[in-house]
This record gives sequence, C-alpha cells and structure tokens, in this order.
Amino acid sequence: MSKEKNVATQQRIGEILTAREIDRLGEGFHADVVDHDPAPDAPAGLAGIQAFWTEFFEAFPDADLGVETLVADDENVTAVFTISGTHTGTFQGAEPTGKSFTVRGIQVGRFDEDGLLVERWGATDEAGLKQQLGLA
Repeated sequence: MSKEKNVATQQRIGEILTAREIDRLGEGFHADVVDHDPAPDAPAGLAGIQAFWTEFFEAFPDADLGVETLVADDENVTAVFTISGTHTGTFQGAEPTGKSFTVRGIQVGRFDEDGLLVERWGATDEAGLKQQLGLA
C-alpha cells in the first residue's frame, strides 16, 4: 500500500463528486466497501455510497465540498471537510426548505493494495445541518 496512491484516490473521489459523476465512484470505492456510518436505509457497499450522493445532490444541487485537512499513512486517509448547500429537494424524507447550510465533517478511509477505499468511517454535523435548515 502507498500513502501517495491512497491520497490520489481520495482526491479522485473528490473530483468525481465535484463533477457529480456518481456512476464513477467505483473508481475510488471498492464494490464491497464497508461503510461503518451509512445513511439511513442505505444498501450495503458501493451502491449505498452512490445512493446517498445521488439523493444528496438532488436535494442540494449547489452543494460545495471543500477539504480543509488531509492526513494519510500507508493504509488510511483522514479528511476534514466543510460542506454547504441550499435545500431545494427532498432529503431523507425532509421536504425542501429553501434554506442554506454550512457544516463540517470528517471521514476516515482504509484503502487496499489496489488503492481502493474498502472501509470508511465518517461523521458530519447533522444536528447543525438540521438546525440551519429549520428541521430541528
């Protein structure tokens, strides 16, 4: 495993998300990725990751994701990020509010020898997001 390869994969995932090319997430995630913090009712593996981001970008089409800090070793990449957007579509059962949010989050990804993300842990300030959108 290589720190440089893992960082490159993490950056590619960011580029894919920025381009909204959800069908390309398999270039960075293993098909059987284990998500320790999945979205509610998400299917397992890559399909769950894709389902989350599809719904997210439909609900927040102007979403912007910026990495603040990236720390890596030969097996893991940790990213601290800020995400923002305007709620114009249904998200996890919540009807659009038209309000905007900005919150921080963190993701830790473990990579395999091929440089694919095979296991992830993550947390985003969901309470802050709900409060800013008027859902809490």
